[in-house]
Amino acid sequence: MSFSALVTRQAAGGGVSSAVEHLDDSALPDGDVLVSVEWAGLNYKDALVFSGQGNLVRTYPHVGGIDFAGRVVESRDDRYHPGQPVVLTGWRVGENRWGGYAQRARVDAGMLVPLPKPFSSRTAMMLGTAGLAAMLAINRLQGEGIKPGDGEVLVTGAGGGVGTIAVMLLARLGYHVAALTGRAELGDQLTRLGASRIVARQDLLVPTGKVLDKETWAGCIDTVGGPLLGEVLKKIRYGGVVAAVGLAGGAQWDASVAPFILRGVSLSGIDTVMQPFAARQAAWGRLTNLFVPNAYEPLLREARLADLPALASELLAGRVAGRVLINLRDVET
Repeated sequence: MSFSALVTRQAAGGGVSSAVEHLDDSALPDGDVLVSVEWAGLNYKDALVFSGQGNLVRTYPHVGGIDFAGRVVESRDDRYHPGQPVVLTGWRVGENRWGGYAQRARVDAGMLVPLPKPFSSRTAMMLGTAGLAAMLAINRLQGEGIKPGDGEVLVTGAGGGVGTIAVMLLARLGYHVAALTGRAELGDQLTRLGASRIVARQDLLVPTGKVLDKETWAGCIDTVGGPLLGEVLKKIRYGGVVAAVGLAGGAQWDASVAPFILRGVSLSGIDTVMQPFAARQAAWGRLTNLFVPNAYEPLLREARLADLPALASELLAGRVAGRVLINLRDVET
């Protein structure tokens, strides 16, 4: 069967370019399950793929898209049947194997999660990898004993996909949320999602020169990394927890052991790529109870495949708020 896909190819000089092409099912990689993709998302990793950065793709031509939702067309695995709604995030799909920027995708059955009944494929991609990351981070904070009454929880990069969803979910669980962002114009939207107050990014980026600062937050979901994470750790309360989700601000910071050995602070890493099935299924189950699609609609932007390379550049420049959804049922020919 013929379908449309956004194919990324490498030029002779090493750069990459992407364009919508028409392919046949025979071009798809091997896998147990063939999925008709209905919606996909745009994530930081996807933007890196379009720019050729990060060494994420080793073989070209390539179809990116690290998350998608749709319906099973055919399956050689008893866990899935034709017509069943499914969602996929991670497993290096969109990196070392073809992903969701195509109307059809073939993957291994173990990479899929049955779509929870309350969610449509579009709602699933309102969340996507960002929603899964936010939920896993909150699960970690709660698993480490951080309760709503313990004090404010900081969310860094609060204007991005993970950040906006984390703000909503934390507020729905009764936490007081401080939303840190470098985009003051997003303050009203973050407040509507449940943020108790807005923190300007520049207020934390100035190094204090101290190994410990005033205890301010009971916990933090950090989507930024880099020097900002180092400053946040200095301000976490005794016994607090930081869940590290991203590195948009860099992978390194000037570190001190002081927060860990003098205040008992924990730094926990959150991985969305290789999470086992049970953890994914549990996270999606919690999201059906906590996520409010209508409240998140103002932070959505719908796009077509051909729009993605330009949108990826905007995302890398920090000019995209919330989530970008790609409608695979409406592809220009």
